[in-house]
Amino acid sequence: MTVESGTLEAVAACLRQARSVVVGSHVDPDGDAMGSVLGLAAALDRFGVLCIAVLAQGATPPSTYAFLPGAERLVSAQGVPAPEVFVALDSPELGRLGDAEPLARASRTLIVIDHHPDGTIASEFALVDRDAPASGALVWDLLPYLGVVPDASIATCLYAALLSDTGRFSYSNTSPTALRKAAEMIEAGAHPNDIYAAIYENRSAGAQVLIGRTLERIALANGGLVAYSFVDATDFAETGALPEESENLIDHVRTLRGVAVVFLAKVNGSTIRVSLRAKGDEDVGAVARAFGGGGHRAAAGFTYAGDLASLIRALLPMLPGHSR
Repeated sequence: MTVESGTLEAVAACLRQARSVVVGSHVDPDGDAMGSVLGLAAALDRFGVLCIAVLAQGATPPSTYAFLPGAERLVSAQGVPAPEVFVALDSPELGRLGDAEPLARASRTLIVIDHHPDGTIASEFALVDRDAPASGALVWDLLPYLGVVPDASIATCLYAALLSDTGRFSYSNTSPTALRKAAEMIEAGAHPNDIYAAIYENRSAGAQVLIGRTLERIALANGGLVAYSFVDATDFAETGALPEESENLIDHVRTLRGVAVVFLAKVNGSTIRVSLRAKGDEDVGAVARAFGGGGHRAAAGFTYAGDLASLIRALLPMLPGHSR
């Protein structure tokens, strides 16, 4: 699936003519969310559009992505006046916009830029490609239609989006197209080694201890085809690790040989945030949707109300290797 040039032209025209624009993404923002928002905001600055970049929750961006150019411009969505145009980036549903959802609903025009297969936001201006490696890649495609030649700041933000959503160019969405876009971003001024180091090699000592706890708790199930682990609020309190430093914990579980699917449970009282990853052809997105969540075929998540034991009992029968 590819986005038609007419769609890109329509979205660009809407943005160029807007008197005020708010750009936002989903709660618990990852690299694609942060990079897409900041990359598009910087592009809109080029032709004088009043653009506000908002956070879906809180007033401070995750420390992991504070290095991105323009991160200081991010503000709480609360108290921001309704714009003429709201751009929902990398968010498959309005509810995922958190504090920014009222702004999206109150805007005169809603633009959606997304690559999730389970997107449900209806919009006249929908720049959606379920085969795109990242929402940041779609913003990159939009730049020529906006008449914007990317500088190093824009390229850095969108490279970070692409890098994180392809799992450092290791997931199955690492296509020739994804790598070509990465090369273009590098040519525009992004520095791959600096961006990689800022995201993946800049953790606190507490975050390293948290990795150790995660690895110590790995359990195998379903004949060895499933591996899982967990962290809870006590772990963060005792290690001093920040919540955003747990974003890539599941990748450490995923490195285990011989497993088809892995999951990580982040337990916070009676609420558990579950991340799923597939190493082969399994569709963990479908599993997440069965629990009210969503995501991609190889990477997905959902929120579960209950304790860890009941989660495991409910989830394992839906994963490969379970004997029914």
